[in-house]
Amino acid sequence: MINRINLLLSKARSGRGDVSEDDTAEQVHLAAAVLLVEAAWLDQDFDDTERCHIVDVVSGRFGLTREEAETLMAAAEEQVHAATQILPFTRMIKDHFSHEERVEMVEMLWQVVYADGVLHDHEAALMRQISGLIYVSDQERGAARKRVLAKLEASA
Repeated sequence: MINRINLLLSKARSGRGDVSEDDTAEQVHLAAAVLLVEAAWLDQDFDDTERCHIVDVVSGRFGLTREEAETLMAAAEEQVHAATQILPFTRMIKDHFSHEERVEMVEMLWQVVYADGVLHDHEAALMRQISGLIYVSDQERGAARKRVLAKLEASA
């Protein structure tokens, strides 16, 4: 898996369009991780706690080992720094996730946004934007947010 993520990232860096269908799962995982990293970076305070949280979220959601999740995280960070827009990543999620998985993606994003305990205006705007682009309704986005807040309160 790690080698496949690195190969996929190398292909993206070189601009080669020869990514096979076998790479689709890795592309989707990378797209999801990019959106999570983007959400974490938005408040200009991306620390090790948020990094660890994203690693935990992607490893649990995608069944990755810690090492695979960390490699995915590093690839996602590189993509966030290189990308000028989130549309290719949201399109990948929209096209390859079921509706329930897209709602789960929104919930994962809320987990990252609230990892530092504060919702910033830019983070809230990003959540609205991503939710719209992946066709998750305002009601579903709000319900996902409430679930995350309830989990945070229960663990506090």
